[in-house]
Amino acid sequence: MIFVIGYYLNDQLTRNSSSFVFQFSAHMKKNILLACFLFYCLYASSQSSSKNREYYQLQVFHFKTNAQEAMIDEYLSKAFLPAMHRQSIAQVGVFKPIGNDTASDKLIYVLLPLKTAGQLSSVTAALLKDKNYLDAAKQWNELPSTNPPFVRVETIFMQAFRLAPHMKLPVLKSPQSQRVYELRSYESATEALYRNKVKMFNEGGEIALFARLQFNAIFYAEVLAGSRMPNLMYLTSFENMEERNKHWKTFVDDPEWKKLSSMPEYQNNVSKADIILMRAAEYSDY
Repeated sequence: MIFVIGYYLNDQLTRNSSSFVFQFSAHMKKNILLACFLFYCLYASSQSSSKNREYYQLQVFHFKTNAQEAMIDEYLSKAFLPAMHRQSIAQVGVFKPIGNDTASDKLIYVLLPLKTAGQLSSVTAALLKDKNYLDAAKQWNELPSTNPPFVRVETIFMQAFRLAPHMKLPVLKSPQSQRVYELRSYESATEALYRNKVKMFNEGGEIALFARLQFNAIFYAEVLAGSRMPNLMYLTSFENMEERNKHWKTFVDDPEWKKLSSMPEYQNNVSKADIILMRAAEYSDY
């Protein structure tokens, strides 16, 4: 469309109007066409990058008892994850907060990467047609109201940041039982401040800083739908708790972070930050 507008301008600028005569040199006309074409290319590129950004569904199972945890683990490991693998969703992360044992509201996080927003509904539709899944989930689906497997299930839907469009699996060497996954949720007081924080990660260079300091980030994403809005979330990973603490000390002491965090345009853009330290479930894909 932009290119067509450029062509129209090229034609009109060389015609007479009722008041003026527009006559441009051939060189000027070429510049106008080139500018319009470049603008179109930039627009198309931005649209393409937006379309290529992944989506994430983060399900949060809230439960109270060890029996409920066992039922959730059984369902996820024997029914849900195998079904996702059959749908070519190969990397499903399942995580449990380190403080689960003593928490009154115990949690299990299930992270599902999706290629498109529409896949959110198609995944569920495919489950209902998957005989292997329905057989494996039969006991789960037939639990009575007197013996529920959870208190409630929360769903958060996200889209990957522009400069981190795809999930990256962590490169870790330690045993899975020692690894630490850190989920951070940042809320902002207004939509404008939220956009400012997203910009701080992208154009501001926060993503690049995490990469340079080897935080093994798995995703950065804007929350499109959830119980806390406006909101962004990201997930990093470490060999163990000691390495996690060392990385964050290096981060806060880094001159680049000190400069970025002190810039006037990035002040007060986070009103609430939640930090959840987790371990991967034994059956998690990473």
